[in-house]
Amino acid sequence: MSTEQLLFIPVILGTAREGRRSEHAARFVFEELKKREGIETELIDVREHRLPATDDTGETETARNILPTLERADGFIVVSPEYNHGYPGELKMFLDMSDGQYAKKPIAICGVSEGAVGGARMMEQLRNVILDLGATPILAAVYFATVEKLFNEEGEIQDDSYRDRVSKMFDSLLWYTKVLKAGRERESE
Repeated sequence: MSTEQLLFIPVILGTAREGRRSEHAARFVFEELKKREGIETELIDVREHRLPATDDTGETETARNILPTLERADGFIVVSPEYNHGYPGELKMFLDMSDGQYAKKPIAICGVSEGAVGGARMMEQLRNVILDLGATPILAAVYFATVEKLFNEEGEIQDDSYRDRVSKMFDSLLWYTKVLKAGRERESE
């Protein structure tokens, strides 16, 4: 497959907190996605693209540097922890600094939590934000529950069933990615 035909699907790590356990989940998803043929990916860490709390205009150097990457993407995977039944503020600011780069593109969500629900409440809220960005939140998702037990200290997953779970999510995301990319290309003709 030539480079022009590769689908570019970045993985967004949605928290900047120190000691974040969701980094293990994001790296796991990223490494599994890299194994897929026809996919180009990169791990985007919101920690590296923070905005001052009063400047969500996208006019900072940080925002200008990431916007071309977001524009080039064909779809996205967001890996985010659940904090107090919601998503992290850094993730919201990161998503808000865009200027249409998510429009008509699919987004898969992976939730991370210390509890048994794997970020389900955060996902419910984040889907609404994704819709407002003009993107398509796909239903296929992965819930990384009891994350402290799920990954060892080196970040290795302890439950191999998650390989199949993320693979099924990838299948769904790739279907949407191809369909929406074809639609965007037809519109631009």
